[in-house]
Amino acid sequence: MKTDRSLFWIWIFGAAMLLWAVWPPAKAEAADKRAQRFGNVIGVRPEKLDEYKKLHAAVWPEVVKAIRDANIRNYSIFLRKLPDGNYYLFSYLEYVGNDFQGDMARMAANPEVKRWLKLTDPCQKPLDDRKEGEWWASMEEVCYLK
Repeated sequence: MKTDRSLFWIWIFGAAMLLWAVWPPAKAEAADKRAQRFGNVIGVRPEKLDEYKKLHAAVWPEVVKAIRDANIRNYSIFLRKLPDGNYYLFSYLEYVGNDFQGDMARMAANPEVKRWLKLTDPCQKPLDDRKEGEWWASMEEVCYLK
């Protein structure tokens, strides 16, 4: 009888572990299906490069919170000097909300975000061929692999 009880609990534990192993990826996959991915590019002024890096080495907590509150996840900025001799920033983000324009407007209206942008914008050099109204030029997604 004691052995039957032990086997029962081993079975329950094994089933729980299997469920735990399967459940989180299913939830992450569902969240990933609704995420919109964005890639953007902008130049960075070489004389402002160190300042830009220093600012982003310690992003203000209020700015991080505003980004999260705007339903942005997995936000990254990459730097590269291209053969033309200029530095460029590439940003990647995932948007998981339902009102992109509204969330971006609320974030842009945040006083701390405005103060942050007064420091970072002068470091950047927008591309000449960006769409009207863009600061960072949007990029076309040509491949996505899970």
